Amino acid sequence: MYSVVNKRDNAHDEGIWSCAWGRYSSEKKKKDDGDDEKSRDSVMSEEPPTDYIITGALDDLVKVWELQDDKLQLKHNLEGHSLGVVSVAVSNNGKLCASSSLDSSMRIWDLEKGEKIANVDVGPVDLWTVAFSPDDKYVISGSHSGKITQYSVENANAEQSFETRGKFTLSIAYSPDGKYIASGAIDGIINIFDVASNKLWHTLEGHAMPIRSLCFSPDSQLLLTASDDGHMKLYDVQHTHLVGTMSGHASWVLSVAFSPDGKNFVSGSSDQTVKVWELGSRQCIHTFNDHTDQVWGVKYNPDSNKILSVSEDKSVIVYKCPK
Repeated sequence: MYSVVNKRDNAHDEGIWSCAWGRYSSEKKKKDDGDDEKSRDSVMSEEPPTDYIITGALDDLVKVWELQDDKLQLKHNLEGHSLGVVSVAVSNNGKLCASSSLDSSMRIWDLEKGEKIANVDVGPVDLWTVAFSPDDKYVISGSHSGKITQYSVENANAEQSFETRGKFTLSIAYSPDGKYIASGAIDGIINIFDVASNKLWHTLEGHAMPIRSLCFSPDSQLLLTASDDGHMKLYDVQHTHLVGTMSGHASWVLSVAFSPDGKNFVSGSSDQTVKVWELGSRQCIHTFNDHTDQVWGVKYNPDSNKILSVSEDKSVIVYKCPK
């Protein structure tokens, strides 16, 4: 059964526009009681992984929440942005978070310590969306100017840029296999870039309105897009053709995310609902109606059995999915 397992009202003082779900595993030392081989092999063991939920809101804050036993505990308030936070992303190893803000800056944070480790000021343009590369060496950003820039996580230097012909980039994603970067623009155009050659590989035209969100499937074969036209579209990345169009929301589709097991995807909309879709049939299999304002962000947890959503209503909701 689908159900709400945790709802945190007034999680921020203003509307929450972005969210991310990360998992961090750390090693701990165990006491070595002898010199035998078995004892030596047991010196290092892993602590149970910790699930983090990251939220970014118009109150200028990035918040880090720990989720344990379906309970949300605030771990860090990450302060430093001077205007609303519009995008957050977690590194694949679960140790870092990137955030972008209307103050034209991007910050990279250490999630365990709750400290800023890098700051990137991009000048007088809104930095709208951020994502980590699969190897966690880079953060890519898309801005109001349409430019996509790849920054080094190690030193925060701009390493590479991709041109989108100057259209406001609202959404961005890195393919899990590291080959492609996809971006969605305010004019409904989707660009796919080949990372190795630093060139525009293909342009997809199918939406008539802004692309609010897009993401690759876990196997990098499909690209899912969400638009203000109320539709979602699935594209075959390699052959660059449309696989299907999904409709069901009554208004703008603001956020989409695949489940890590590749079986489902989730969508959030300004119609205040969160919908779960089956990839194989491309049909909606469940609708959550627990928000009272538009849903800006949705994400699956690493196990594909929980969903996170955040909204203009300032709430954070965690849902349980059937296995």
